[in-house]
Amino acid sequence: MTLARFATRLNSFGSAPHLFWPDLAGKPTMMQMVERAATVQGLTDLDLNYPDHVAGEPQAVGRRIGDLGLSINGLAMRYYTNPAFKRGAFTNPDGSVRREAIELTKRGIDAARAMGADLMTIWLGQDGFDYNFQLDYAEAWDLEVAGIREVALHDPQCRISIEYKPDEPRAHSLLPDAATTLLAIAEAGAPNLGVTIDFAHALYAGEQPAYAAHLVHRRSRLFGVHLNDGYGKRDDGLMVGSVHLRSTLELLRQIRRDGYDGALYFDTFPDASGLDPVAECEANIQTVRRLLAVANRLESDNRLGQAQLHQDGVASQAIVNEALMGAA
Repeated sequence: MTLARFATRLNSFGSAPHLFWPDLAGKPTMMQMVERAATVQGLTDLDLNYPDHVAGEPQAVGRRIGDLGLSINGLAMRYYTNPAFKRGAFTNPDGSVRREAIELTKRGIDAARAMGADLMTIWLGQDGFDYNFQLDYAEAWDLEVAGIREVALHDPQCRISIEYKPDEPRAHSLLPDAATTLLAIAEAGAPNLGVTIDFAHALYAGEQPAYAAHLVHRRSRLFGVHLNDGYGKRDDGLMVGSVHLRSTLELLRQIRRDGYDGALYFDTFPDASGLDPVAECEANIQTVRRLLAVANRLESDNRLGQAQLHQDGVASQAIVNEALMGAA
């Protein structure tokens, strides 16, 4: 199976604006960032944040992006419009705020469908806690699952993908890792629910990304793969393969073996250090293409299967070394 669709974080393209708009006064608009992203060689898709990036009529926004040669992979919810969301979206102690978050998500799903997409990614980063004894855990969990179930049932034809993260902005997220997210999905019980794995999030959740992806495949569906890298302490958003090259290779090989055929999304932060986002995105695409070629070689190498059968770490590392660096 060929993984040939590449998507990216749109806000990255506000980085180093002088390189693309030498006379720009102020920040670039959403469509200006789309125009810049459209210059990336090999980029096929964008993910947009809702409601941030969909200020106008969704169908019109979708058409304008399509005219630039890009498709919309899906939308991603952001719960920033109401300062009260800081205390939670689906788990906010105020029932009216919870209702606002749920209805906002439903409007986001409707917008995605109007734009021709069938994927809504939900990151519930505000749903969590900062102190011991701050929450009644049973009540918060029930609210979280009920909110997830309600938005999933809003449009059964739209895939709802939960992106987990250990913390930030809360000290502890209610959905911090793959296993907890799978538990929530199982309790919610909606068939259109699935998971988005973010590589850096998985690292600092203490997970092996390929293993987490396979667990998702076994118990739910993998709807999104966010590629980036980091040092395992926070969401660094570094370029793909820049720190954990082997773990990235293993993840790509695993998701292809498990049948993932969605877009590979670059959730990287060139804007954090003022990098050229076009060059950074093109480098990510080239890195992934080269790693996929290595994964192809490993897939056709029967020696790796034999080494894994015997759980021989020495032999498996030698085989991967040869695929990455050539024979000694």
